[in-house]
Amino acid sequence: MARRKKGDKVDGWLVVDKPTGPSSANIVAIVKRCFNAQKVGHGGTLDPLATGILPIGLGEATKTMPYIVDATKEYEFTVKWGEDTDSDDCEGKFIHTGGKIPTDDQIQGVLSGFIGLIDQVPPAYSAIKVDGQRAYALARQGEEVALKSRIVEIQSLNMVSSSKEVGSSDFHVVCGKGTYVRSLGRDIALKLGTYGHITALRRTRVGPFGLEGAISLEMLEDMSHSARAAGLLQPVTTALDDIPALAVTAPEAADIQMGRSIQNPKAKQGTCVLMNGTQPVAIAEAEADFIRPLRVFNM
Repeated sequence: MARRKKGDKVDGWLVVDKPTGPSSANIVAIVKRCFNAQKVGHGGTLDPLATGILPIGLGEATKTMPYIVDATKEYEFTVKWGEDTDSDDCEGKFIHTGGKIPTDDQIQGVLSGFIGLIDQVPPAYSAIKVDGQRAYALARQGEEVALKSRIVEIQSLNMVSSSKEVGSSDFHVVCGKGTYVRSLGRDIALKLGTYGHITALRRTRVGPFGLEGAISLEMLEDMSHSARAAGLLQPVTTALDDIPALAVTAPEAADIQMGRSIQNPKAKQGTCVLMNGTQPVAIAEAEADFIRPLRVFNM
């Protein structure tokens, strides 16, 4: 006999505007408690220092998580010039100080070199695994962490403002999967012949999720029971807005939910979302004349 899962079956997306301080895992724990949900996960980690959009998937929404992790993201960030740290942000220990403060024209002159596909070395204090251990754990033990560079995509990068008094500049970036904004700030400074580190970082968009649909942590914690909080959830399919939808009949939906392929010669080739009315049935792949299920929803 199968063991009964603890908690309630709750399906959907919740978009939290994360404050500075708590980790992404802390937010997940709060959401799980608030909804008494069986299954909860987050779509893309935010450092404790960072604020902004943290999409939380509940129940069947966790099956769409890869599409959010791979989605385009937008950030606002501040670089403090002339100083760098071992974590590439203001929570680390200073390595160098006294570097020059670049002019706005100098900054503008190097930004185009960071647009497109670029090589980027992640921060030593990151969650990347090295010989089975997290890089940040090794760095905290005083070990030297040498991470390999990786290709990331920067779609746009703009300087928004500067403060000569503070010696810092504010930026907006639109980037692809796996981009480390801390590394980007560090590398812009190095390109300018100086040092730099991130002092503020805010994620303003993850795929279809923006600040306009986000709730504060205070609002979430004020929800005394899951019935009130349920009204904040967005549909499971919100994460799949960029994937074509294909209508299926009730008998076809039953076959798909049993893991069987169905025949449909008119289906557009590639990944699609199968819908029976307003009910999502599965993420599927159309090949030749057949559609095979990839992830089936149990709604």
